[in-house]
Amino acid sequence: MESNTPSKTIWNSLIRILSAIREVRRYPVIPIVILLVVLVIPAIFAPFIAPHDPLDGRLPDRLLPPVWDSNGSWDHVLGTDKMGRDILSRIIHGAKYVLLVSLSVIFVSGIIGVSLGLIAGYFGGWADMLIMRLVDVFLSIPAILLALALVSARGPSFGIVIFVICFILWSRYARQVRGEVLAIKTQDYVVRARVVGASHFRIIVRHVLPNVANTIVVLATLQVGFVILLEAILSFLGAGIPRPTPAWGLLVADGRDLIISGRGWQLSLFPGIAIVLVVLSFNLLGDWLRDRLDPKQRNL
Repeated sequence: MESNTPSKTIWNSLIRILSAIREVRRYPVIPIVILLVVLVIPAIFAPFIAPHDPLDGRLPDRLLPPVWDSNGSWDHVLGTDKMGRDILSRIIHGAKYVLLVSLSVIFVSGIIGVSLGLIAGYFGGWADMLIMRLVDVFLSIPAILLALALVSARGPSFGIVIFVICFILWSRYARQVRGEVLAIKTQDYVVRARVVGASHFRIIVRHVLPNVANTIVVLATLQVGFVILLEAILSFLGAGIPRPTPAWGLLVADGRDLIISGRGWQLSLFPGIAIVLVVLSFNLLGDWLRDRLDPKQRNL
């Protein structure tokens, strides 16, 4: 019996570890950690954790390789760009612009799209027809061409980026919410609320909106990745946030001319990795929220 005690202890420990891993897998731990490390913490504490000023460069230090290269330096862990500016510091400071653009766009476009979707789905008739035709028109407009046209007329700016993405994104909210409301407004509790004399505003706020809240949350989470990617594309093309702001799309664009030469590859690689990690993490988080908030999926 004594000889079996160590093996039982090891077996029980292994079972507890597997149970803990199974429990952790129920939650999006890895995406949340990535978002905290790559986006949220750098965006909030950039002045305190960035090793250098993102706009301060020294030409003698231009195009230094990362620290693990034989010519690298611990003073610039990820190397420097063409102006001798620290890449790590620029990525850290660029996170706050990514977070600011994404939150602003999701908030503004969400309010517009959800409001119009509620009106179209609840009232129907000419309001539904007019709003849905607007949705079709806005969905057919290419965001990149619109941004390039506005930049040609007004020049690149932070406001144009937010306007262009909101211009495109609100229609996705409106179409999704309208479809949900069409099913909800025929439910018994909505019909009874009408019978007892509740106003349209009260029915929408108290009965309809709470029942589409889960859909709005999931859609907003999934759209964050789309917003970040679209902002990076616009900045890469010169139609987004203007220089010398260290937006991630601009950081990728800074290295596109040097990729073929083999020198300066770090300029595009590391900001590109940051974009991929953040977009993928938001998509995984959105998928998890959809599974958790959908009653049909939750009961499986």
